[in-house]
Amino acid sequence: MEKPVHTMRSLFDQLGLPSDNASIKTFIAEHRPLPDAMRLSDAPFWSKSQAMFLREELMDDADWAMVIDELNAELH
Repeated sequence: MEKPVHTMRSLFDQLGLPSDNASIKTFIAEHRPLPDAMRLSDAPFWSKSQAMFLREELMDDADWAMVIDELNAELH
């Protein structure tokens, strides 16, 4: 069975954030750059549940990991 392919838009939906292209670009512009040593899930702008989701999905190398890595790169 193939793993689902998630998009940046679906990640923002999952995080409960506005997910249109303009909102995603604005979010990234307003929150970057993160310090090099800061993990994405430790960024101060996430709620507890958002941070936990990001951390768990990356630790489990779940199907969300690829798009979370993409967001991480955009924010660093």
